[in-house]
Amino acid sequence: MNAEPDLARLASSVGDPRRIQMLALLMEGRALTAKELALGAGIEPATATSHLKRLQGDGLLVATSQGRHKYFRLASEHVAQLVESLMRVAPRRQSEVAAHADEPIRQARYCYDHLAGSLGTGLLTALLRKGWLINDAADPGAKQLEVTAKGAKSFTALGIDLKSAQARRRQFACRCLDWSERRDHLGGALGAALADHLLAQRWIERKKHSRVVHITDLGKTQLGRWV
Repeated sequence: MNAEPDLARLASSVGDPRRIQMLALLMEGRALTAKELALGAGIEPATATSHLKRLQGDGLLVATSQGRHKYFRLASEHVAQLVESLMRVAPRRQSEVAAHADEPIRQARYCYDHLAGSLGTGLLTALLRKGWLINDAADPGAKQLEVTAKGAKSFTALGIDLKSAQARRRQFACRCLDWSERRDHLGGALGAALADHLLAQRWIERKKHSRVVHITDLGKTQLGRWV
């Protein structure tokens, strides 16, 4: 029996332009219906159904039924990391060659369920500078990060439940290389909890049907003390 992962099958699945577009749309972090994914990929809903079945069959998507609708989302954090990695190495479209660093998606966006762009990288830099996070003591070059005693106290004071974040079946705190900044932002359960906190405090707002994040006036004031 060949126990090797079927990389050719995976490459075929994500290599289709419609399917990779659907995966990119789901990097927003929210579940979308087949119709929404079809519109985003520029195809008919009937055509989208076969693509979604393929992505589900390959373990890249999961679906949840609610009422008359079925909602699709990325199957795991690992799938999000795969899509983000492809974004880092993919060539830029000719229409985007003259893109500017002040584009909204480069300033602030969601990477699955945590913050990316210059906002995300700036937050991680600030958390490391403040001593709330440090590199893994056992392996300073690893992606994993550790929360210090000072950080635990400070995160708790902000209203972030570290125990709940640590209990999630995923990485707790890790570096995630940002495709636009080429620097790390904070991923894992802690990154998601921090993004949720900023959203709840109305420091940021999500743009509908987009990964782009808008920093509110209140957020600019509060985050200015951090970044």
